Amino acid sequence: MNKLDKFLALPKSIIFTGILFLGTIFSSAQINPDFESGKRYVLAGVRVSGKINFQEQTVVAFSGLEKGEQIQVPGEEIANAIKKLWGLNLFNDINIYVDETRGDSIYLNLHLNELPKLSDVRIDGLKKSKSEAIIKEASLTKGKVVNENLITTTKNYIENKFRKEGYYRTKTIISTIPDDSVENEVKMLINVDRGTKTRISSIDFEGNTVFSDAQLRRTMKKTKEKNFFRIFRLNFRASKYIKDEYKNDLTAIIDKYKEKGYRDARIIYDSITYNKEKDRLSFKIKLEEGRKYYFGDIKFLGNSIYTDEQLRRHLGINKGDEYNGVMFQRRIEDNTKPDPDDITSLYHNNGYLFSRINAVEVRTENDTIDFEIRITEGPIAYFNNITVVGNEKTNDKVIYRELRTRPGQKWNKEQVVRTVRELGQLGFFDPESIRPDVKNADPYAGTVDVEWNVVERGASQIQLQGGYGGGGFIGTLALSFNNFSIGNLFNKDAYKPLPMGDGQTLSLRLQGSSYFQTYSLSFMEPWLGGKKPIQFSGSISYSKQYDFDWSRREANRDRSFNIMSVYLGIGKRLSVPDDYFYLQQGIGYQHYDLNNYNTGLFTFGNGSARNLYYTIGFSRNSKGHNPIFPTTGAEVGITGKFTFPYSLVNGVDYGNLENMEEYKLTYSPGMISTTNDQGQDPLEGDYVRVVGQNENGFPIYEKVYDYRDASVDQAKVDQKKFNWLEYYKIKFKVDAYTQLRSKFVLRSAAEFGYLGAYNSERGLVPFERFFVGGDGLANFSLDGREIIQLRGYPNNALSATDPRYVSDGGTIYNKFSLELRYPITMKQMATIYGLAFLEAGAGYEGFKEYNPFKVKRSAGAGIRVFMPAFGLLGLDFGHGFDPIPGQVRKNGWETHFIFGQTF
Repeated sequence: MNKLDKFLALPKSIIFTGILFLGTIFSSAQINPDFESGKRYVLAGVRVSGKINFQEQTVVAFSGLEKGEQIQVPGEEIANAIKKLWGLNLFNDINIYVDETRGDSIYLNLHLNELPKLSDVRIDGLKKSKSEAIIKEASLTKGKVVNENLITTTKNYIENKFRKEGYYRTKTIISTIPDDSVENEVKMLINVDRGTKTRISSIDFEGNTVFSDAQLRRTMKKTKEKNFFRIFRLNFRASKYIKDEYKNDLTAIIDKYKEKGYRDARIIYDSITYNKEKDRLSFKIKLEEGRKYYFGDIKFLGNSIYTDEQLRRHLGINKGDEYNGVMFQRRIEDNTKPDPDDITSLYHNNGYLFSRINAVEVRTENDTIDFEIRITEGPIAYFNNITVVGNEKTNDKVIYRELRTRPGQKWNKEQVVRTVRELGQLGFFDPESIRPDVKNADPYAGTVDVEWNVVERGASQIQLQGGYGGGGFIGTLALSFNNFSIGNLFNKDAYKPLPMGDGQTLSLRLQGSSYFQTYSLSFMEPWLGGKKPIQFSGSISYSKQYDFDWSRREANRDRSFNIMSVYLGIGKRLSVPDDYFYLQQGIGYQHYDLNNYNTGLFTFGNGSARNLYYTIGFSRNSKGHNPIFPTTGAEVGITGKFTFPYSLVNGVDYGNLENMEEYKLTYSPGMISTTNDQGQDPLEGDYVRVVGQNENGFPIYEKVYDYRDASVDQAKVDQKKFNWLEYYKIKFKVDAYTQLRSKFVLRSAAEFGYLGAYNSERGLVPFERFFVGGDGLANFSLDGREIIQLRGYPNNALSATDPRYVSDGGTIYNKFSLELRYPITMKQMATIYGLAFLEAGAGYEGFKEYNPFKVKRSAGAGIRVFMPAFGLLGLDFGHGFDPIPGQVRKNGWETHFIFGQTF
């Protein structure tokens, strides 16, 4: 026998049966002349060959073959080794050869071909952004093993993904080609044909008499017919079919019947028909409504803390009321709201965390259902360990002082919800991520632990803004450190890059152009002394304004107007009527210095005015936990700003100033003069009167002999009137939020402001006025003016209804707003929401022309983007339906850019 005849190959297919042999295993063995089939050998060695990148020891370990063990060839050990290697899903070809035998010893060769790995993925038929998202979601990462399972899973994922979006004809073809640049790697090509969206053409009902088809269709929130007119009802949901959402909508239909007393209502059957030619779905739903029921006797069992009458009043359901199963359950325990007014919350807010309340039907007779509400009150629970996790920059004391859940206090669900709001209102954390985890609730010990989870977001903001306005470039640099720590100002180790963590606010604002500069610094400490919520605030600012020469397009630095301001305030959270109320008081001083600043804005161009004032504000703020996008609650406030009534005590007759000698006009060199009827020219210091004007429009003066005949020097009169400003200002504002369906939030707001005078003879000051219209942003503040936003009109264009007074500002204003908001994303990195608005408002010169219904109206839409590092940014498009004062055509469209505001 020659050498070839001495080799006997093992069969490549070994079929295993029984419990240990569950599949078909392909293998082969090469043997020498001494090999005996079925004999047991001692495994003396195993080597690995083939296309493989794994280390030899790793592959042998994967196979389970161990040197020195006894094996039978062919036998169970070989079969198990092949099963294990196939089970790794790493190889596409597995063979076992016998290299040689030496007596009772055998040497094996594991010959493997490794599956290819993924080098690149390309998706055709989709946009780049969509393709990148699918690659990420399906985990098609470089180096991943490419096998049939991966291809099948990827195909199913893509088709299911688009099926959920309404594309029922989506086809996916996946192919692989070798990557010539890398050994044993392949490129994956995915071709996706989404086809057209499969719409719902009709939803028909049968057996319904209580509700119309249209009413039942509106109940289905996620499954909608294709109907163009839904757009006009602000229903933008696509008419697509998603199985799970369709099931929820069927449940919603039954719930609607239960709300009207039809407890036995049920869906007998529902069918879906697919029209392949039109690619449309048709739904048919058959109902059995049953009879209408009413509430009978409702008894309470097991209650000792509250009387039956107290619980019945809280339940709000009486015998004979129309049966409403959904409402009944929510009156007992409502899981749709964080702070519901139900019986369960009544117990939980009084410490009974472990209480259990169940409603049981005990009798049904004709159309009346009797209930027993069985209550297990359990022991009172007390807060035990209260911890906070997630804060890395914010010091623990800043968080703990806001917590309403303190060790030793009775459990109170209302205070847990309130704590979520207080932490969200700080602005240091992502309000959507604040979560109280209830742990170790022990009914025997009567204790419960709460772990507060917070996610910090950037508390500091920077605003860099540039633009053209008022004849030149205006630049702004604003820095706001909203979690500052002034206590660590001189601690060099605390600079990371600034001392942070104590909840204080430090703001610096620099603004300027070729004709004005403004510098301001402010500081706020919310817990003065660290023990009570007493807020201290202080600010100092300085601004310098030059007159702008429009003909030469440059500032005239010989004519200037300077303001220096200082303010100190103190605020306190009140406990009466409730602890949502806040009292704020402050005192401020402003010094106005005019140097040859004759611009028409003020009645005197040289001199100064002083403004020493006291402010007081009383407000109630119950807005929701997210200060950027509140969904519930309201803020209502009234503020007053008062100066001392100097005219009541200084003895000056302001009604007679124009007749007093020191306020008459005297001649000075440079004034244009003429001789009087006695032929005399005025000399310096002579009393004069205005008799006309020359060809250039300048006044001409002539000498008079009696000062009572001289013209009044209005600048001196006004300097006397306004050397110390005297006024009072009252403002009222309400800002409310209501959660609507489908995440929509309605914001409704109203404002009113009035500037008054103590002494009518002294008159209203030219400062502190209201300027209505535009984006609400003030480039700079000259005279204490208040900028009132009213979109759809130019800035400050509605300050008064009479165009003669618009540039001077109004002394009264009112404004009304409705805004419908929708959240686009509420992620930590950015909060984005869209809005549509209706607004109306105007400014008035005084009460004689005040008419709250004589307003300028506007409507429009916009978007807001809040990023922690930059604050709130926005863009609005507003359409003014009315003409601005002095014009006859409606104003039309205006574009407004919003920076830093929170409306």
